[in-house]
Amino acid sequence: MISDILGSAYPYVKSLHIISVVAWMAGLFYLPRLFVYHVEAAERGDSRDEIFQVMEQKLFRVIMNPAMMATYLFGLTLAFTPGVVDWASVWPYTKIAGIGVLTWFHHWLGAQRKAFVAGENIVSGRTYRLMNEVPTICLVVIVLSVVVRF
Repeated sequence: MISDILGSAYPYVKSLHIISVVAWMAGLFYLPRLFVYHVEAAERGDSRDEIFQVMEQKLFRVIMNPAMMATYLFGLTLAFTPGVVDWASVWPYTKIAGIGVLTWFHHWLGAQRKAFVAGENIVSGRTYRLMNEVPTICLVVIVLSVVVRF
């Protein structure tokens, strides 16, 4: 019964998963870029600092957090749909590793946002630029895992 429901809902769940992933990835790419601009263009307490904090807070709480939760919800639904995942293959585990790193990065960005709010950011623009490559690397690993299925 449940497997029939999951099977018939598969194209919709997969579509919603892809939409959620795109929204989450957009935030994971954009928030570190906002941090670069924040570090390099604003001083603690000035109007630009306040504007960046509002932008960062809305991006993180209104877009990134819900997108991450939806990604997990629809991804787990897909994982429990019979015939979608071959757990004897390597690819589900490389995908899970990539998701783990993305999740860590998401929470690291949240901690950095809180550091800006507290006036305690010690990370440079250069470091934020380098960290901005983390989601790209994870994206490559995850997409290759799912498409190539090694």
